[in-house]
Order: sequence, then C-alpha cells, then structure tokens
Amino acid sequence: MMTLHRILLLICVSLIFAIGLVMIFSTTSAEVLDHDLDRSTHHALMRQLYYAVAGFALALGVGKMGYRNLLAYSPVILAIFAVLLVLTLIPGVGREVNGSRRWLGIAGFSFQPSEFVKYLVPAYFIHRLLEYRNKPLPLRDFLKMVGIVIVPLLLIMVEPNNGTAAVIGMTLTVVCLLMHVPVKYWAVPLCVFGLVGGVFASQLPYVTARLRVYMHPELDLKGKGHQPYQAKIAAGSGQLFGKGPGNSWQKLSYLPEAQNDYIAAIYAEEFGFIGILTLIALYMMLGYCGFAIASQTTDPAALYLGGAVTFLICFQAFLNLGVVSGLLPSTGLNLPLFSQGGTSLIANMMGIGILHEVAKGTPSP
Repeated sequence: MMTLHRILLLICVSLIFAIGLVMIFSTTSAEVLDHDLDRSTHHALMRQLYYAVAGFALALGVGKMGYRNLLAYSPVILAIFAVLLVLTLIPGVGREVNGSRRWLGIAGFSFQPSEFVKYLVPAYFIHRLLEYRNKPLPLRDFLKMVGIVIVPLLLIMVEPNNGTAAVIGMTLTVVCLLMHVPVKYWAVPLCVFGLVGGVFASQLPYVTARLRVYMHPELDLKGKGHQPYQAKIAAGSGQLFGKGPGNSWQKLSYLPEAQNDYIAAIYAEEFGFIGILTLIALYMMLGYCGFAIASQTTDPAALYLGGAVTFLICFQAFLNLGVVSGLLPSTGLNLPLFSQGGTSLIANMMGIGILHEVAKGTPSP
C-alpha cells in the first residue's frame, strides 16, 4: 500500500504541476502580447521549468540526506534562514515589492526565505519534541522551544507576510496535536500569540485594507478590491465547462498578476466548474496519499514530519482557493505547485521529496 500511495502522490503532483504550467503560459503570454512587452511569450514558462529542475534537485538532495538528518540539522538550518529573514528587511539588501520586503535578489533570481521557514519551523519543533517522547515534557523546556520559533515568525510578520505566519502557526498546532503535547502547554501560547499577532496586524494599514476589501470589494474597485472582484467575475464566467484553454478575457489586464495568487480564477474561467472540481480532487488525493503514507510508517519521526508536510501543502491550497472564491480575505499565499513562484515551487517540491522519502518505509541513515 505504501508503494501505491507513493505512486499516486507523484501522479497527483505531476498533474497539478503540468496544469499549472499550462495556466502560467496562458496568463503570462497574454500579458506579454497585451502590453507589447520586450520579452518572449515563453519567458515565465521557462523560468518556472528552471525552478522546477532546482526543486527536483533539492528533493533528491533531501532524499539523499534522509528525513532524520533533516530533523537533526533543523536547528542550524533554521538559524541560517532566520539570518536571511533579517537580511530581507535591510534596505538595499532585501527587495521591496508592493510594500513588502520578502525577497532577496540572487544572480537575477528572487529568493524568498520564508517559503523554506514554513517547513523548517515544524521540523525543528518535531526534532525537539522527539527528545521527550518517552518522558514528561517540562513546561519551561516547551516555552523555550516556542520562544525560539517566535523569532522567525515575528520577522515574517514584520516583512509583512501574515499569511505565511498564520500557516506556520496552524502547522505547529497540528504538530502539537499529533505529538500529544499537553493542551495547557500550547493552547495558552497560541492564544497569546494570536492576540498579539492580531493586535499587531490590526495596526498595519495593509492588513486593515485587505479586511475592508474582503468585506466590501466593490468600495475600492480601482484599488485593493480590484483583484478579488475581477477574480469572482473570472470564476463565474467559466460556468460549467469553461471558455476553453487560452480563451480567458480576465487575463487581458483585467486581473493583473493573475499568474500568482489568483491563477485559479483564470483556470476556472477557461476550464469551468468541472475543471476546478478536478483540481480540488487532485489536492484532496494528494492530501489522502500524504496522510496515508505518514500513518503507515513505523518510524514516529516519519509520522510526525510526513503529517506536518502534508497539512502544510493542503492548508495552503485551501487558503488560496478560499481567497479566489471570495470565501476568505486575501492572504498573499499562492497555490502550491500550481502558481508561478520559484521559491515556493522549490520549497514545496522539497516537501514532496520528504514525503517520498517517508514512503520508502525505512528509517533514514
């Protein structure tokens, strides 16, 4: 059964990625032609393929390293990425895009450290909690763990990137549930962090603007409400079977930067309700295979890490599709393995590599 689930997992990932490539080409080529941009219509497609190769190489590297070694080295790797998060906030070092400092420029490519921190924080937490698997966990030691992971979370919130911080927080909650951490230990810090985070976020104009747009997008159709409003038009106009591949109207400057957070809206317009159901089914099958792989392993470390990785990918998909449909406020999260985004693709492929390693059914060296 483990082999079957591993094969189904790879098939789902391949189909999601392949459909995503088609949609990235469809949206970006239309943008190039519509604005008469001085670059090839295949530019974004080729970049996504380059990132996919890098992600595949990293997935192989993680498999070679083994998930147990990844857990063992997670404190050092997390510390390195915490430094990278600090660098993104330094003017002249980090790149500012739309008021957020989330990226580092490296050799003409953008690198977003927070995408890897999504995986490193749960890995570090699992690594530390495994030390107390057969003995009581002192509250003081648990709070030390929480104090360490709060550092990268706060740095991510300062960028600001509250959607990513929320995803990490929810993943840690799942880890605590899986590892049977006493509720009184993590529920209080979670409430405090949520309260502090909520107060902090409420003071950010960018967050309040997103909430206002979520409630009443029609009040700012020329500003923050433009994308959510046009996304609804795109998804609704696809009806049952869609307008057909390449026939979207909203990608012609009506829905800007659609290849990122709102690519599912263009997909819905071109492939309709049936297409969206197919995409949701693929993510559901990915989630089923991931949790099945994690539950069937005999290694506790594999169970916890595999469960956390699967939840992380599926929860991001849920949030993105919720935003595109108008059910949730904008989070700034793209659709895993589907949207354009190099660092996100590489990090998520690393996550798939971890699941594939777990599915082999033998502990790592």
